[in-house]
Amino acid sequence: MIKPSRKSSVDIKVHFQELKTQFQNLDPKDPSLWPFLPKFFLCVGIAIFTIGIAWYLYLSSYEQDLEAARSSEVSLRADYEKKLLKAVSLDGLKRQREQVQQYVLQLEKQLPSKSEMAALLSDINQAGLGRSLQFELFKPGSEAINDYYAELPISVKISGGFHDMGLFASDIAHLPRIVTLNNISIVPKGAGGVLVLDATARTYRYLDAEEVNAQRKTQAQKKKGKGAGGK
Repeated sequence: MIKPSRKSSVDIKVHFQELKTQFQNLDPKDPSLWPFLPKFFLCVGIAIFTIGIAWYLYLSSYEQDLEAARSSEVSLRADYEKKLLKAVSLDGLKRQREQVQQYVLQLEKQLPSKSEMAALLSDINQAGLGRSLQFELFKPGSEAINDYYAELPISVKISGGFHDMGLFASDIAHLPRIVTLNNISIVPKGAGGVLVLDATARTYRYLDAEEVNAQRKTQAQKKKGKGAGGK
């Protein structure tokens, strides 16, 4: 029983010794001369290295795609949150829009039409006469046309008492139409407490449909002219 065991042990040692000798004195410059086992391990190593490099490069491209997808996800989430916030507050925004539209309509009602301007000028004149003021100058200027309204400056020069002038300014502020006093200058006129008020009253009116269309055409022509000049 002992002899076969020793023989088996000797065979294993001999086998490992043979394997060991295959890895000795290998010429690194010419692997084709290597024994079978070193060649096999070399081929396996090269295959593993090649697969590792290819796999790394393959994963690198996917990693870049993953980072781009993550960045896109952050942007999409932020956009989604903004849209969600708008959707949640949509009813409130609609109510605010209706309130703004009503406010704009109220302001438009304070703007006279072209046919009502003569009556407004008469109201301004009557406001001064009603406070016992003397008009030395009441001269409407040239209208300045804007997108949806026209602005009319009126040069005003009146004389009278300080208290009456204050009441006149209050009456102007309470007119149903928008009228403002600008560039106000008050200087004494002789004795007796008489003052002279020199100011520019500005009033506004909305443009009718024809005037709005004409204004749009004028702006369009100006844009075309600028575009042609730029070319």
